[in-house]
Amino acid sequence: MNELSRAQIRDLMAQVLENQDKELPADDAAQLREIGFRSLDFSELALRVEDETGEELNFDAPGLRRIATVGDVLDFLVELQHQ
Repeated sequence: MNELSRAQIRDLMAQVLENQDKELPADDAAQLREIGFRSLDFSELALRVEDETGEELNFDAPGLRRIATVGDVLDFLVELQHQ
């Protein structure tokens, strides 16, 4: 499996936002709600990570509920690669 680093996932997240004319803040504590990062955006990001790694990510809805910041997204996707 080709595992992505936190920085690589951050770059993919920036691309997802860029496609909507939004910018990913440098601060990992930025609230997703404030930057307009929605569940559909998370799904697109997860698909991009899967495409890059060649592996399917398995996650459940309860795990997603605790995600509120940019850092939470990055941590969650890095963790999923280790499962």
